[in-house]
Parts: sequence; structure tokens; C-alpha cells
Amino acid sequence: MSEKSELASARNPDKVALLRTGAHVRRRLDSDPNVYKVPVEAAEVWTRSEFLSDEECAALIAMIDQAAFPSDVLDHGYQAEVWRTSSSANLDRNDPLIQAIDQRIDQLLDMPYDWGETIQGQRYEPGQQFKDHMDTFWTNADYWKEESRRGGQRSFTAMVYLNDVDAGGSTDFPRLGISVPPQKGVILVWNNAAPDGSLNEQTMHAGRPVERGAKYIITKWYRTRKWGEL
Repeated sequence: MSEKSELASARNPDKVALLRTGAHVRRRLDSDPNVYKVPVEAAEVWTRSEFLSDEECAALIAMIDQAAFPSDVLDHGYQAEVWRTSSSANLDRNDPLIQAIDQRIDQLLDMPYDWGETIQGQRYEPGQQFKDHMDTFWTNADYWKEESRRGGQRSFTAMVYLNDVDAGGSTDFPRLGISVPPQKGVILVWNNAAPDGSLNEQTMHAGRPVERGAKYIITKWYRTRKWGEL
């Protein structure tokens, strides 16, 4: 089975919730004069500069270095060669800095705090990358039953770059023709669904290999309902 047909065959039980969440966040971001909507038709992608200060970025980098572990990958059901060679760090939700950043991202998207997963930090060293993938869960996978109970599908992704990178490390959306270079303090947000609530395969993206230096980011994923309940 081809990659496209395997993805298309996945069930989408949260379609209505994804439609409603998308409409809500779209209104919020499109009304914010500080947010720029990337001019593509096949997906919804926004950016905002100076979302985090230099001091906040430096503190987050130190947190990631202290808690980093090898990143893992979920089965998303397609046969394309997918892996990530970065390090990840689940940041402490009770830390005052993390709480402040959580609140800032929630306010930007106007999303409930308890719909968001724990903010995760990622570190990419020279040669490390995350090949083409989607952030949504593959609902035909064994893990979906548990993820459905603890918040459902991932609706939005919010990612913040913590440093400029000497070379490489761009976030690429190959099906959209978008390549975003790391820029300290910039937040990148995208809707993992289409406006009708269907899972949007055009949001396939990748963290390209770092060529020189290191790349640090934080990522927060939002679900379609309260996250963490089992």
C-alpha cells in the first residue's frame, strides 16, 4: 500500500472536534496583528517573531541540556523511511518559567491549558534531523486506543526556535514548498487538520539536518479535548 493510501485509510473519529478547534484558533490568529499567516492554500501556518526573549531562550536551552534523552518515534502507518536522531526533554510543567510560557502559548491560540501536552524541548546537533513526518496520530495504530482516551487527536502544533543556527536545521514542509530557517524567539504554529476537520497530509514536515552548530526548539501539541485523562 502506498504512503498516501495508508494515511488516507486511517479513521478520523475526532473530525468534528478538529473542525471546531480549527475554526476557533483560526479566528484568534487571523485577528492578531502581530501574527503573520504564511500564504499557502493547502494548509494553515502562522508565525510570530519575538515570542520569547533572549533570556527565556537561554534558560530553556539550559533546561533541555540538563534533561535531554534520545528522541523516540511513533508508528504513523506510512512506509516512508522515518526516524529522528535528536534529543528530547519533557519540561517541568510546575516550573515558573514553563508555566509562564505555557500561558503565553495558550493565550496566543486561545486554547485551554489542559488541552495542551507538556512542553517538550528538542536539541539537534550536527548531522541530526527528523525526517518527513506528521504530528497527528495514526488512528489504525495500537497506541491510538490509549491516546484517544487521554485527549484525542493532535489538533495544533506550536513550535518556538530558541537559537539561530550557523547552518542547516530548517523546518521544511515539502508538500507546501515552505522552508523556515531557525530564528531565535520565533514561534511557528500550524493546524494539523484541514478546515473541514480532515487530517491534512499537506502538513508533512521535517527538521532538516543541522550542518554547523546546534538547534534548540520547544514544541507544544494541543489535543481535541483535555489531555492526560485515562
